[in-house]
Amino acid sequence: MLKTYRGSCHCGAIRFEADIDLTRPTYRCNCSVCRRNRFWPAIVMPDAFRLLAGEGELVEYRFNSLRHSHHFCRTCGVRPFGIGNNVPDGERIYGVNLGCLEDATPEELDAAPITYVDGAHDNWQQAPTITRYL
Repeated sequence: MLKTYRGSCHCGAIRFEADIDLTRPTYRCNCSVCRRNRFWPAIVMPDAFRLLAGEGELVEYRFNSLRHSHHFCRTCGVRPFGIGNNVPDGERIYGVNLGCLEDATPEELDAAPITYVDGAHDNWQQAPTITRYL
């Protein structure tokens, strides 16, 4: 069920809201940046994401193919969301970090289905062999 959640970085400089259905898949990726940040996104379309405050506090980081932009708070370093291109059609998507949602209950997060992807090998259709560390 689609629900509007509010979220922020740790220091509160960046605030957003997003319409997310936590019964739909969420993602865990083994690429170098997601693994190091423990990034756990739900995918939303641009019209379902609203940046409420802190645009000037965001720092963008890109690596490898430069297709995806990873956004961090310049003060606290938390990554509240990223912007990418849906594979294979190239449509713009937002990856909202579920760890930054302020009003998602532990029960909602526990029930959210997780899809594991092998971003380390650019194999988005298959899970890595080992996933427990993600």
